[in-house]
Amino acid sequence: MSGELDGLRMVITGGAKGIGAATAAMAAARGASIMIGDVDDAAAADTVAQLRCAGATAYWLHCDVTQQDQVEGLMGAAARQLGGLDILHNNAGLTESMLSADISIETMAQETFDQVMAINVRGPFLCTRAALPYLKASQAGAVVNAGSSATVTGYPNRLAYGTSKAAVAGLTRNLAVALAPYGIRVNCYCPSLTRTGLIAAAAETVPAGLGPVVATHLSYRIAEPDEIAEVVCFLASPRSSFVTGAIWLVDGGSLAWRGTVDQLPDRRVPEPLSADSGHAHTPKEVR
Repeated sequence: MSGELDGLRMVITGGAKGIGAATAAMAAARGASIMIGDVDDAAAADTVAQLRCAGATAYWLHCDVTQQDQVEGLMGAAARQLGGLDILHNNAGLTESMLSADISIETMAQETFDQVMAINVRGPFLCTRAALPYLKASQAGAVVNAGSSATVTGYPNRLAYGTSKAAVAGLTRNLAVALAPYGIRVNCYCPSLTRTGLIAAAAETVPAGLGPVVATHLSYRIAEPDEIAEVVCFLASPRSSFVTGAIWLVDGGSLAWRGTVDQLPDRRVPEPLSADSGHAHTPKEVR
């Protein structure tokens, strides 16, 4: 598996933290050179510094994915500094709870809904279009879009986010069709709760905390960013050469059924999680 991305050049939007940063580190360790685009300049600079300390070729550039000129600048800079572009990881995204406390259908401002859609849907569209001239020149062109378990099901207090992530699935399939003549693959991965900065924002809007959501995970826990990065790197690599237009659930089994783990006979299940905890407390027996 080491070296599976040797010589490939990768742009990661929202790559300063969370799944994006984990993907950058994993892809770099497997031979890719990295360009990170993010609005958090300090975090992006720190992530790139860590990558370079590990011996990777890595750069970053400030980029708001809703702004066409910044997106075009990011792709152009990647092509110049990396010598081309093979992989685009459309990772940048946010939830409405990161913008406002008013997130119900009755109270959400139109501006909040529009901003979520702009970053989560328009962003991948603009980035893919700007990257296309460079991806066409690649022999291993791939686009990997960030979906969510909310891509395929509804959640409370996730009206804008869930709508945007469902749109990402449609964008993925249609891009796969549009880019197939150029040999460019397009896929989407859909994680459930993952230990990132989004968790705290999500927990604040769920009165019962994250426990009820984690209880739907047959894996009985929250995912680690590296576990999601493994899927991203696979979809980006030549190992997935026959995979395109696919929507990959990476959700710990959450959507394989309609229940919670306390309904399973004689199984150990997690205690409810607090907003700032990653893993469940000591499991208890269910009888």
